[in-house]
Amino acid sequence: MEFLTDPIAWWIDPFVDNIFMRNALWAALLAVLTTSVVGTWVVLRGMTFLGDAFAHGVLPGIALAYIIGFSTTIGALGAALLIVGGIHLIRSFSPLSEETSIGVLFVGFLALAVVIMSSGAGAYSGDLTRFLFGSITGIDNDDLRRQAIAAAISVGTAVLLHRALFVATFDEAQAQLAGMRPKLAHAALLTLLAVAIVSSFEAVGSLLVFAFLVAPAATASLLVRRVPRIMMTAVGLGAVAALVGLLVSYHHDTAAGATMALATVVMLLATLLVTGVIRSLRRPPSSDESQDAQDEPAHNHSA
Repeated sequence: MEFLTDPIAWWIDPFVDNIFMRNALWAALLAVLTTSVVGTWVVLRGMTFLGDAFAHGVLPGIALAYIIGFSTTIGALGAALLIVGGIHLIRSFSPLSEETSIGVLFVGFLALAVVIMSSGAGAYSGDLTRFLFGSITGIDNDDLRRQAIAAAISVGTAVLLHRALFVATFDEAQAQLAGMRPKLAHAALLTLLAVAIVSSFEAVGSLLVFAFLVAPAATASLLVRRVPRIMMTAVGLGAVAALVGLLVSYHHDTAAGATMALATVVMLLATLLVTGVIRSLRRPPSSDESQDAQDEPAHNHSA
């Protein structure tokens, strides 16, 4: 209970005494900002499976780039663009649904990543594990600058395309009639999704970025209704989860990325529990319960 008995030492000193923790906190907050803004649309449009496919699909690009000594960011972005192109091609030239296309590519890219990392060249690249689970305490200023640029792109594009994405999300036919080109808005959202995942995998790992993409936005959607409020609430909740997860990792020597991701999931489950209890307390009694309540006094009076 040191976080209560000695709050200064638990909450503040790790960031005052350790520059790596300060950089890690900035990296986590930038990752939360980027993924929460994009994740709001992912949750509202029911694209969580696609987000999961993206988070796993960038792995072969990361692994291949790392082995040959190339930029892992460019490798991840290339893999993400291949996924977008693959989904479009399968949908355009086959009767398969989008979910089937995503599922096929998800399995293919994940299997390719395992093959690359289990090959002779990959077997000697021990640092590849950091791309799976993140290495947030190893973030430097260049990484922070890249994340800041990605966050600015995500927020700016989300603001510019807000109306088109909003109408296309809730009434695609209306968006088409209004000349908003919902397919183009969808393509822009896929690009933003790729940017969010690629820019955040260094901080929390490609396997764990999915939690930051979905959990804060899903939690926020349980608490507020308007899209801008969902975005802002998701950013706030994600920031709290990132801060708590990072400090728990620091004090208890656990994996930082996994601990932060776990904190977002715990926050979602706790919100589900609390909101469920509140709804059950506010729920009006059923007709049978109301009838029983009315009959009871009459019965007592006749007795």
